[in-house]
Amino acid sequence: MHTFEVKDEFYIDGKPVKIISGGIHYFRIVPEYWRDRLEKLKAMGCNTVETYVPWNMHEPKKGQFNFSGMLDIERFIKTAQELGLYVIVRPSPYICAEWEFGGLPAWLLKEDGMRLRGCYEPYLKHVKEYYDRLFQILTPLQITKGGPVIMFQVENEYGYYGDDTEYLLTLMEYMKNAGVDVPYVTSDGPWGDALACGKVPGTLTTANFGSKVDAQFKVLRRYTDGPLMCMEFWVGWFDSWGCGKHNHSDLEENKKDLDDALRLGNINIYMFIGGTNFGFMNGSNYYDELTPDVTSYDYDAVLTEWGDITPKYEAFKEIIGRYAEIPQVEFSTEIKKVAYGKCKETGRVSLFATLDDLAECVNSTYPLSMEKLDQNYGYTLYRSKLEKEKSVGKIKLIDANDRANIYVNQQHLVTLYDRELLKEHSVECNSMTDGDNYIDVLMENMGRVNFGPKIEKQRKGVDGFIQVNGHAHFNWEHYALPLDNVDKIDFTKEYKEGVPAFYRYTFNAEEIGDTFLDLEGFGKGCAFINGFNLGRFWEIGPQKRLYVPGPLIKKGENEIIIFETEGKVGDGITLVCEPDLGELK
Repeated sequence: MHTFEVKDEFYIDGKPVKIISGGIHYFRIVPEYWRDRLEKLKAMGCNTVETYVPWNMHEPKKGQFNFSGMLDIERFIKTAQELGLYVIVRPSPYICAEWEFGGLPAWLLKEDGMRLRGCYEPYLKHVKEYYDRLFQILTPLQITKGGPVIMFQVENEYGYYGDDTEYLLTLMEYMKNAGVDVPYVTSDGPWGDALACGKVPGTLTTANFGSKVDAQFKVLRRYTDGPLMCMEFWVGWFDSWGCGKHNHSDLEENKKDLDDALRLGNINIYMFIGGTNFGFMNGSNYYDELTPDVTSYDYDAVLTEWGDITPKYEAFKEIIGRYAEIPQVEFSTEIKKVAYGKCKETGRVSLFATLDDLAECVNSTYPLSMEKLDQNYGYTLYRSKLEKEKSVGKIKLIDANDRANIYVNQQHLVTLYDRELLKEHSVECNSMTDGDNYIDVLMENMGRVNFGPKIEKQRKGVDGFIQVNGHAHFNWEHYALPLDNVDKIDFTKEYKEGVPAFYRYTFNAEEIGDTFLDLEGFGKGCAFINGFNLGRFWEIGPQKRLYVPGPLIKKGENEIIIFETEGKVGDGITLVCEPDLGELK
């Protein structure tokens, strides 16, 4: 058993220690590569790893918990301990992290009137029930119990959001009652009222920033008598769809700021490795418009998304060596890149043809939001018969998020995105017949907002009305499409051009390695390998290829399924050994 104390400095077993940490999100990396990433962290000179904990992944449905596979946080922490690393845990309920809904589970929004991140009893009840399960795993891993965990963070950047100190104290009480006895910390930006609003008695106040270290630490000093720590030293930034290029930081500025931070205090590098927003787990920001993040969370981090050492890594290692001994670490995981080449197409089918294989129809007078359908992520199809309308001339969606592809008799009518959904649009419809006519509205959840006050307005699909020709149209069929069952797609059914469709490909692997999926010519959608959701693609970039970790590939035949929503299909797909995140050439 050991002790960790926060006084004028950090102390382990009574001896001062400088915390040199790097951020690794276990849930963004396949578990077969956890040890490799942690070994590289240690080899750079870090003595600590920091991670968030995503509530939405660990409790995907109310009362149903998952701590296995990529979510086996106990295994991740114990692997860090085996390598002699300490661990900082930031256990939610809210994590931001450019992660879907900031880590909050979408099922919270099913409850009418739900209020988040404050002393609202129904919300706190859910948090406590989650904490009771989570801390059964985490508290035995504290340094005081023989584990490597030295600190727990209370909430995350709360001062940017609100000033309900009682809420933060309540979270601390939940953690204390669950057995937490190591120090608590908070983290906020050193601007405006953030540190004042996020500060709470009984915790160490830390700051998040990426530059001007001396000035930022001077601000932080006004809020703490303890050791100075930058809990998020931003060494890069994230990308959003349509942002134009993969973001990079200035390495020379990074180096100077890292040196200053280590000279003046303690640091957690955000990110050491960013990893990947697999599945539908990317978050979004919303200021003047919706800006959903790309699948890659490369972040211009110290390691690339796929774990390669970068010039930033080598530069940081040299600087850290001025303040700590650099250990000799032998990397134990062999990782190579393989170009498997062009894949063989083995089937294609329209979404409309295989719809009943993927979802059960739910009927309702009013359109129901995704959450009311007990669906968290993906797509929802709304279908209705047009009985009174002789044509469709105007369309408007009220209280809808985020993107709608609208069809009449399976002919594309219009695509509406974000603020376009708020306006009535004149459309030209040439597909009505003398027989039965149907309207289909395919709604896509582009990723719930992960930062700011709009988090409470994140019901997806249609939560209000679908207006046709100026009136609310009633009586809808609903098809929930989280696409967690792509094995049920029937590729023997009809394929039609120009509508959402699934495409199946195969390739044979004689050796296993990382690869990158090139989707040149495809419009928008998501991709699956052997049933695993690799994430979204979109021709607007900047990201052009999806990272495929080797452990997702098996020797022999492998299956890739592409879901494409725009009716734009390339000349097949190719697996190559080079990424393309949208660098400026």
